[in-house]
Amino acid sequence: MKTAPRVLLIDDEVTFLEYLGKRLEREGFSVVKADSGEKALEMASSQTFDVAIVDLKMPGIDGVETQRRLKEIQPFMECIVLTGPRSIQTALESGRHRAYQYLLKPAEYEELVKNIKEAHALSIKSGQEKFDKRLQELFKGRTASQGPENGGHGAQELLGTSRRIRTHVAVLLPKASLLGKAFPTLLCP
Repeated sequence: MKTAPRVLLIDDEVTFLEYLGKRLEREGFSVVKADSGEKALEMASSQTFDVAIVDLKMPGIDGVETQRRLKEIQPFMECIVLTGPRSIQTALESGRHRAYQYLLKPAEYEELVKNIKEAHALSIKSGQEKFDKRLQELFKGRTASQGPENGGHGAQELLGTSRRIRTHVAVLLPKASLLGKAFPTLLCP
């Protein structure tokens, strides 16, 4: 089951924000709009996003700082930076915070959509790689009596990671029976 990419659209130009948001929704994306960096950070603290489209020049918290803080809150979120032609130096500054792509305003709509889809795929891939690595760490060298269901916290962490990357997984964990044999326990996020 493929889910629509969740996009956080951040721009202080409200007309642009509404127009682009509606176009992206018609494209099939799930869009949440924020007219400031501060509002975007609040939203990212309570909702999960795959991609953020960040305007660099905004009052208050600018796009560079917004992008940096978003990556702290949601490390798998990819950021696409929109910038005007006079903001190239600022765009270079945002590069230190691993922006997925930089697009000059006004960006070609088809190019923006293509970049959102590619950034979404990268976000999912990065999250899945982190999930797989953590799964290997959790179960490397464990016996049935050391499993997360016997006091370990690994299963909850694993399921939390699954929720952050919006992937549905079923994890079979060994569960000791009265006979001393391991029977699988199914955990689903």
